[in-house]
Amino acid sequence: MTRNPLSKKAVSLAPSGIRKFFDIVSEMEDAISLGVGEPDFDTPWRVREEGIYSLERGRTFYTSNAGLKELKIEISRYLERTIHVTYNHASEVLVTVGGSEAIDLAFRAMLDSGDEVLIPQPSYVSYLPCAVLADGVPVTIPLKHENAFRLTREELEAAITPRTKILVLPFPNNPTGSVMTKEDLEPIAEVVKEHDLYVVSDEIYSELTYSGQHCSIASLPGMRERTLVINGFSKGFAMTGWRLGYVCGPAPIVEQMTKIHQYAIMCAPTTSQYAAVEALRNCGKDVENMRESYNQRRRFLMNEFRKMGLQCFEPFGAFYAFPSIQEFGMTSEEFATRLLQEEKVAVVPGTAFGDCGEGFLRISYAYSLEDLKEAIGRLEKFVRRLRG
Repeated sequence: MTRNPLSKKAVSLAPSGIRKFFDIVSEMEDAISLGVGEPDFDTPWRVREEGIYSLERGRTFYTSNAGLKELKIEISRYLERTIHVTYNHASEVLVTVGGSEAIDLAFRAMLDSGDEVLIPQPSYVSYLPCAVLADGVPVTIPLKHENAFRLTREELEAAITPRTKILVLPFPNNPTGSVMTKEDLEPIAEVVKEHDLYVVSDEIYSELTYSGQHCSIASLPGMRERTLVINGFSKGFAMTGWRLGYVCGPAPIVEQMTKIHQYAIMCAPTTSQYAAVEALRNCGKDVENMRESYNQRRRFLMNEFRKMGLQCFEPFGAFYAFPSIQEFGMTSEEFATRLLQEEKVAVVPGTAFGDCGEGFLRISYAYSLEDLKEAIGRLEKFVRRLRG
């Protein structure tokens, strides 16, 4: 009998629930997708130009494992300006292949078998499988619609056990668009310190907040030394295909993450790193323009939901809305499937982001207003038909 070549751990992982509908959309004529979490803007020209220039200059060799020195310096300066936390570029900054690699490295560097990772849900699909692959035990914390999907002190305390080691903070949130203010984070920080936990703060959407300035938990007293801040260039700078992220945090943790990164990756793409230096130095206005455009689309969506009587709390971050479809008495999967089949509009079922996403849909507004208007018109027709 032939030995099974597959790892039980790998086989046990469910495939991402985000992609299912888009394989269908690609084969469907006149379909509109509101599901992909990718900016519809081109990367700013000056960033592309710098990438081209770096190639023309023959800058095609490996950088140091932790990243290009100039880029790490700019990352440190950028975070000092934006979240008011200072990092030593030489020992506390690691450049990664997207924010997703940083999540994977963090868990592999910090977890021993059986250590628990608290994961508020609904949230990005990678946290749970990355924890499993690092031999950790994922413990989900269901967030509530009535709390605007923010994590509360009570929910956090109820989930902590003697094996808890890491809390994932996924804000601004994918898929809900929820944000946590300084006032929301302060009681969370107190619990983290009381129980001697560490925080993996995924701030990939930090540039896309629409009500006040983004606050990082790392900026609160006593939290810098127990927080890894993960960010990148995909969302705020419209650089998804450049595959570039970074993590900043305590030197002992970053050192071990860099060691794993050495063996698994070597270094992030050189061309992308040179381009990212330009992004951080000179593209603040481009980011602001994109944010204003997203905010216009966000307000349009919320107004349309109100007009069609679709319940949706107001999202103040990222580029997603998370409307409730509980009134229709069908699962999120059923609703999304019928919407695609009957009106050729693709959205993501809330359950792709955790069981507590049942009864909700993720709708991305990283699309033109023209596409949004057409898609929402089709959604309204579908909803009207369901209501009879």
